[in-house]
Amino acid sequence: MGRSAKYDKDAILDAALDLIAREGPAAATVAAIAARLGAPTGSIYHRFASRDLIVAELWIRGIRHFQTGFVEALRTGDIEAAALHGVRWCRAHPIEAAVLLMHRREDLARRWPTELGTALTTLNDDAAAAYRALLKQHPDLDPHRVGFAVFDLPAGAVRRHIAELQPPPAWVDDLVRTAVRAVTETP
Repeated sequence: MGRSAKYDKDAILDAALDLIAREGPAAATVAAIAARLGAPTGSIYHRFASRDLIVAELWIRGIRHFQTGFVEALRTGDIEAAALHGVRWCRAHPIEAAVLLMHRREDLARRWPTELGTALTTLNDDAAAAYRALLKQHPDLDPHRVGFAVFDLPAGAVRRHIAELQPPPAWVDDLVRTAVRAVTETP
């Protein structure tokens, strides 16, 4: 009978996120993560083959965390609420949001097709289905405008702040609201 792992996956990911929050992305080395947990580095390598794989798994966890509320907002049919979810989530989770800026799903899939392939293949399925449902609720709107409103506007509005590991200021909400209304008005 094998021993149960003393340092589970989430504890390792939490330690990496804490290091990123305190010292920036480069600080999340395997040795630093192990030190933060009081664990031998072998315990970290037992779960993850590399520091980059830790960050990739942290990215996947962050996407899932973000998408929970985003999918709910999309399902309401409220375009503005869906756009504002992104801004508000980034304000509440600026370090996780910064990790999301580090990678793209396609890049991770190419780099770790075996380790992350299954998780990455289905990662956006719920959000894509909710987005398609949102479009059906607004057949009079140009889908390109809706996509711009719910994906591009919030991402652009928070990018500068998140790149500096800072939460977006409250005034960003008003700008996003105004922009969403302008983009989704029927021309």
